[in-house]
Amino acid sequence: MQFLIQLIIGGLMVGAIYALIGMGFSLIYRSSGLLTFAQGEYFMLGAFVGYTFFVILDLPYPIALAGVIVVMTGVGFLSERLLIGPLLRRGSSPIHIVLATIGLAIFLQNAAMMIWGSEGFHMPSVMGEMPVNVGGVYILPQNVAIVAIMLGLMVALHFFMNKSKLGTALRAAAQDKLAAGTLGINVPLAVGLTWGIAVGLAGIAGMLIAPIYGVNAHMGLLVGLKGFAAAVVGGYGSIYGAVLGGLLVGLVETLSSGYIDSSMKDVIVFAFLLLVLFLKPTGLVPNIMLED
Repeated sequence: MQFLIQLIIGGLMVGAIYALIGMGFSLIYRSSGLLTFAQGEYFMLGAFVGYTFFVILDLPYPIALAGVIVVMTGVGFLSERLLIGPLLRRGSSPIHIVLATIGLAIFLQNAAMMIWGSEGFHMPSVMGEMPVNVGGVYILPQNVAIVAIMLGLMVALHFFMNKSKLGTALRAAAQDKLAAGTLGINVPLAVGLTWGIAVGLAGIAGMLIAPIYGVNAHMGLLVGLKGFAAAVVGGYGSIYGAVLGGLLVGLVETLSSGYIDSSMKDVIVFAFLLLVLFLKPTGLVPNIMLED
């Protein structure tokens, strides 16, 4: 039983990271109707930016985390304004835009290697690196913080989208761009801001996981794919679905690693994705945009 609980705790931690990335996928889909394959590299870039602020510049952790949020939100906003937006306005097909995001992912990965090198780095945990023994189950404080922060961000995003004027404008622009424009909402700006929020979430995930898995230029590939799986399992376009999907994908990964074979965990995760698509193609949660 202790072994099972240990695996579940690990699964929730990993699943929280997938949930943050999946929430970004869903936000981008709701705002632009697009699928991006750069989300994993945004996650990687957030880890490097966090390492720079926290380790190299020796800033306090809260300030470093705030810096990651600001930088990555700006990167997301500029990605949409300088790349995706112009392609949409020129009438590029969805497949061309998907290819553009793949090119962006390759660019970000190589840019990271040019700036920080191809060697990996270790980021110390501000909460300590020794696990706490709770009834025979060893829990890293960082794991608890990751799950708590993910849930806190989900709640904050809910209230931002539903209770603030800016959030309401972003929802309106995502749901009906033409109607939103006639009401005076700056739709291109709203879409750019939504991309910024989505990329900011991936950046936060990267900084949170860095003390556990380290920082390197290749860390985003599989994590990005599993974040996508989380969004699809939950219901592509649903924020709450991305959270549910992320936690389920994380649990499937750790349980299969513990009880079957760690070398098979990725195969089993994507088999789980295919099973969900076969049984419920729309995902587990209705495709909604943070509505009351």
